[in-house]
Amino acid sequence: MRKVLRWLLSLTVFIGTLSTAGAATAAQSEPSDIKDRLLSVPGMSLIQEKPYPGYRYFVLNYTQPIDHRHPELGTFQQRITVLHKDTSRPTVFYTGGYNVSTTPSRREPTQIVDGNQVSLEYRFFTPSRPAPADWSKLDIWQAASDQHRVFTALKSVYPANWLATGGSKGGMTATYYERFYPRDMDGVVAYVAPNDVVNKEDSAYDRFFTRVGTKECRDRLNAVQREALVRREPLEKKYAQYAADNGYTFGTVGSLDKAYEAVVLDYVWGFWQYSLLADCDTVPAHAATATDDEIWNSVDTISGFSAYTDQGLEQYTPYYYQAGTQLGAPTIHFPYIERKLIRYGYQPPRNFVPRSIPMRFQPQAMRDVDTWVRHHASHMLFVYGQNDPWGSERFRLGHGARDSYVFTAPGMNHGANVAGLVPDQKALATARILRWAGVASPAVLADPSAARPLARHDAKLDVRDVEREPALRP
Repeated sequence: MRKVLRWLLSLTVFIGTLSTAGAATAAQSEPSDIKDRLLSVPGMSLIQEKPYPGYRYFVLNYTQPIDHRHPELGTFQQRITVLHKDTSRPTVFYTGGYNVSTTPSRREPTQIVDGNQVSLEYRFFTPSRPAPADWSKLDIWQAASDQHRVFTALKSVYPANWLATGGSKGGMTATYYERFYPRDMDGVVAYVAPNDVVNKEDSAYDRFFTRVGTKECRDRLNAVQREALVRREPLEKKYAQYAADNGYTFGTVGSLDKAYEAVVLDYVWGFWQYSLLADCDTVPAHAATATDDEIWNSVDTISGFSAYTDQGLEQYTPYYYQAGTQLGAPTIHFPYIERKLIRYGYQPPRNFVPRSIPMRFQPQAMRDVDTWVRHHASHMLFVYGQNDPWGSERFRLGHGARDSYVFTAPGMNHGANVAGLVPDQKALATARILRWAGVASPAVLADPSAARPLARHDAKLDVRDVEREPALRP
């Protein structure tokens, strides 16, 4: 019996020794430096590391399949950035829905949870574009699958909770990601995300423009917009010279005249998207007696006369393609402008995409997402600005939603955030973000009013201003 016991004891010690040795070998084989850990991910390569106090910041390429349903069709390189704080902290997964910035920045949820931030460039925005480009592979499911693969690849590096976030088209992107991969993220914070469920029904926008701000401000803006069309001939001569001086052309939209009207019709929308009520003082008070230069400068400052040139449109071809195939695009009317002054009206996205790229609209895409959010949203927060036109058609929650919220920041535009909410909503939103990230203190769990961002504000790192895009784009 004693021999048996000694044998069992020896076997236990032997197994324990093997386990310890195996753990030691595994620990030795795993890189300790965060750059080495990131680069040990298959398909990850380094473009650049940039210093920032208190963080490591990396610009990387990640190999993605062109078609996630058929990976054998080839791959492309997708840019991502990593703002690394600590592998034990939560991670915020950010996308703006366009190009990724390669300058270190920290989004609001990242500051709130004092975490890491992974930022992804949207597929088909250069340089993250397959060559040759098969545009049929640019859709919301493929983009969500890009995020899913990045998350799956980095979850072992950052094992704590993850939150998805984004503003405008990025807020839409975060929502679509949650719809298709609802088990990836522990929470979603979507800022100013439009939700165009029925593309041909846009009356909500018309109603918005009859009540936003004050009558005095609306009248000023409407008058300048109308005057720019009344003075079409002299201002288009100025536009032609402007285009010649800068080498601008109009092949995609079709003519300088079409581009001119598109810029002018964006004027009122663009003001409310990017400006505040207090900025009305910058709008010419008496449009009829203003000089041509005053009208031109006001329209150019708000709408941007380069927006609908070939050179201005080129960077945003992926957005207009998606708007014309799945996302939808708003159409509004101008009852204060005589019909004879408007030749084209709001032009469809098809007019802003080269004709060599085929497009077909899929009306079911946004209906599917909207239905899913209403009935299945969980741990989702939507933040809108009271004076932002894009919030006219927004995400709404139904009876099936759980622990999800839609809040509106009073007086704010397309840059609305949690910090701009009324105090009770700000506290609740901050508390839920902390809880979803797994870093809420007992005090916050007991009383949301105790919630505060965990990281101090950094003027360079914490971007608070709305990201201005010329032309009518979310």
